[in-house]
Amino acid sequence: MVSGLRAPGFQPDTGRESGEAAVKDEPETEPAAQNSDETFYCEAEASVAGEKEKPGGESSETDLEIEDTEKLFTTGQRELYLEACKLVGVVPVSYFIRNMEESYMNLNHHGLGPSGTKAIAIALVNISNNDLGLKGASTISEFLQRNTSSLLNLQLSGNNFKDEAAELFCQAFSANYRIKTLDLSHNEFSDKGGEHLGQMLALNIGLQSLDLSWNHFHTRGAVALCNGLRANVTLQKLDLSMNGFGNEGATALGEVLRLNNSLVYIDISSNDISNEGVIKISKGLEFNESLKVLKLFLNPVSMDGATLLILSIKRNPKSKMEEIDISNVLVSEQFVKILDGVCAIHPQLDVTYKAVQGFSAKKELLLWTNPMKLIQSYADQHQITVIDFFKSLNPNGRMMMSVGDFRKAMIQQDKVPMNPYQVRELIKKLAEKTGMVNFSCWCLGGALRIMKPGGIKNCGLCYGSIKTAKFSPDDFNVSLA
Repeated sequence: MVSGLRAPGFQPDTGRESGEAAVKDEPETEPAAQNSDETFYCEAEASVAGEKEKPGGESSETDLEIEDTEKLFTTGQRELYLEACKLVGVVPVSYFIRNMEESYMNLNHHGLGPSGTKAIAIALVNISNNDLGLKGASTISEFLQRNTSSLLNLQLSGNNFKDEAAELFCQAFSANYRIKTLDLSHNEFSDKGGEHLGQMLALNIGLQSLDLSWNHFHTRGAVALCNGLRANVTLQKLDLSMNGFGNEGATALGEVLRLNNSLVYIDISSNDISNEGVIKISKGLEFNESLKVLKLFLNPVSMDGATLLILSIKRNPKSKMEEIDISNVLVSEQFVKILDGVCAIHPQLDVTYKAVQGFSAKKELLLWTNPMKLIQSYADQHQITVIDFFKSLNPNGRMMMSVGDFRKAMIQQDKVPMNPYQVRELIKKLAEKTGMVNFSCWCLGGALRIMKPGGIKNCGLCYGSIKTAKFSPDDFNVSLA
């Protein structure tokens, strides 16, 4: 019986957590009633798992309902766990999904069974910060080449891996196509390692998320990585921040952006890229049809470079860009006017910069008027709930939208006019970590309260007072006192 799980932290060859034990013994208690929100069933046989009916008294949230919602542009732990459940043939445990961001959770009386426990272990392999070095890299590489059907998420950050380890990982990941998320950040890879990893990227057909931040890639390694990216067709999220790409690396990346149609997220913050490199990146963005997030924070880019970036989006009618982070760049009111013109064509776009030169305190105050208060005021005047307002933004009436679609809808709607600053603030407060906005988590009260079967959680976002609140997975209704 699994009583407690501290995640992530399983070692791939033993299933044990590095450091503390993964399972904590707890006194046996009577299993909860079947209609409890925390009662779940995991079937061991893959052939029948999808056909099992839910126990009669089980609530609608007991087994996770997997819908064809909009695809997230990142592969998070939730998606990895769902994939692992499919792999071993069990029903996903929604209690685990709701609490997987916590460092500890109690899984007493969840009927996991061997296969259910295996699905959790598969999704959460984390052996970061263990100083594994070359010997550890060799062991991991051998394991991955033997086993191509289990692990989905492998976190190897901070293990003192050098270029020799990169060669081993190249061998492993050229053959292993099951792993979707790989974290190799905070290691010691340099240009030679970049060449090996670039070769790996050219051959790998499984990775969706790769973190190479805080390594030592410079021009030669950066160009090699980008050469591999040009041939890669599966990678969606790439973190290269805190390296030394420079303008030559940015030139190679610009060519990747021109040709690649799978990458949706790139972080090249703090890579010594100046306006010269931004020119090359901008040329790539004029042709790119997939990228949604570009982070260029802490690069020596001026307002001229920032202007080139946003104009490249304007010139690309097929651009899907949603976020550009240049939050160390001071811009002018003229830049803001140009950005407004770009956003008129691409309303989903949000550009984060440091500040606007010459803006008075009064102007700043007007820009940052609390957006939730504006929505609350509109709802009061029209005798509707805030949830009704948000649902009206979604053409299909569903309770969930991607952040990009939500931003676009908020900019285009005319019921509660908002500027991009207010929309950005709203998204910061309301978006989930998954990149989705979920209206079913909102209601009005002295504080925003997330209502779930079995509990109420305060969030502190809304105003007013609750008289009655009813929750179902499909709707959220609130009437005000």
